[in-house]
Amino acid sequence: MNISAYQVIRRPIITEKGLGVKETQHTVVFEVAVAATKTQIKEAVQKIFKVKVAGVRTGIFHGKFRRRGRAEGHRRDWKKAYVKLVAGEKMIEYADNL
Repeated sequence: MNISAYQVIRRPIITEKGLGVKETQHTVVFEVAVAATKTQIKEAVQKIFKVKVAGVRTGIFHGKFRRRGRAEGHRRDWKKAYVKLVAGEKMIEYADNL
C-alpha cells in the first residue's frame, strides 16, 4: 500500500504519560493511520523529523459504542505508535509551548 509520510502520521499524542515516556525512554507517541505498518511509521518519522528510529511499538484501539438519546453509533478505530529514537539523537520537540 502506497501512502505518503504525512498520511501515516496523524498527530502527536501529548499526554502526561507520553511526556514522561519522552523524557525517560527517549520515545515519542503518535496517532497513526490504522493501515500503516511499523516499517512505514519508521520511514515516515525519519523522513519528516530527520531523526534515526531504533524501534516502533504499536497498538490498535477499537472505537467505543456510544449513544446519544436513541441515536446509536460508535467512535472510529485508531492506532497509537510509540517511536523510540536512537540514543544520542536529538529529541523531537513538538510540545515546547505547552
